[in-house]
Amino acid sequence: MNTETDKQIFNILTIDGGGIRGIVPAHILNSIVTKLGVDLNEKFQMLAGTSTGSIIVAGLACEISTKDIVHLYKSLGKKIFVKNKSYWPKNIKPAFHSLYDSANLKETLKETFGDIKLGDITKPLLIPSTDIGNGGVHVFKSNYCEHFTRDMDVLVRDAVLASCSAPTFFDPTIVGEYALADGGLWANNPSLAVFIDAQRRLNIPADNIKILSVGTGHAKSYYGTDLEKKWGLLNGWQRQEFISFILSLQSQSTQNYLQLIMKEDHLLRLNFESDLPLPLDDSAATKDLFSRADRLFTYETENIKTFLNC
Repeated sequence: MNTETDKQIFNILTIDGGGIRGIVPAHILNSIVTKLGVDLNEKFQMLAGTSTGSIIVAGLACEISTKDIVHLYKSLGKKIFVKNKSYWPKNIKPAFHSLYDSANLKETLKETFGDIKLGDITKPLLIPSTDIGNGGVHVFKSNYCEHFTRDMDVLVRDAVLASCSAPTFFDPTIVGEYALADGGLWANNPSLAVFIDAQRRLNIPADNIKILSVGTGHAKSYYGTDLEKKWGLLNGWQRQEFISFILSLQSQSTQNYLQLIMKEDHLLRLNFESDLPLPLDDSAATKDLFSRADRLFTYETENIKTFLNC
């Protein structure tokens, strides 16, 4: 008797934020498809992704192949991360302007998702963002609950752009009446949010839920115990490393919570750790990230096969 089938297991796929490091989950998912023969849209009943992760899960929900998603990360990094034009010196500019112009990111998302609306997608899809105008969370959701009305006319590309609008990297995004920023500010790992939503909106028993959670790398950050040094964003905290540190802490805490409340064999986290800082916006790092992703998939292949029952 297949007890897993009897329990009607509900599989959820979640992808962390992490900028250009989205190449890691993109490659892992493409390997699951091409090397293990898994149909991701058939295997997973619900999807959630934050920031760069939203690009990937939205792509799956819109039936874009994992091969094309990988190509997106490989070829368009330099196009997306285009410095905002200003006359400020490099180290001063972030204090007054976002580091990058979002125009090319907008165009890329338009080319990728066209005019597909969230209301056109019936597979449960969650895309976290942050409502900076009202000081709250904002979660875009597809058309899987009759009570949802707010997001049905929202373009997928606009929801993804909002989730990717990381403070200091890109300006906030206006969607309807909302001023929105990166969902990574509160849900860089969206697993807990989607775990709760599956129970509340779809009435899935907690013990029936399985989550494959794919990260974008965790860099060890050590600031030491010398509190006499200067702690500005340009020296002690180191702006980009500090932002990456905050995102990583959020992802770790979510993973820790889920480990406490979910069955041990119902949660699989795929991620890697680095002794060196991991870039959020350096397109030149894609080859190294691709190699790390391939190594992670190779190391975790048997665990993935067992988890997905393939």
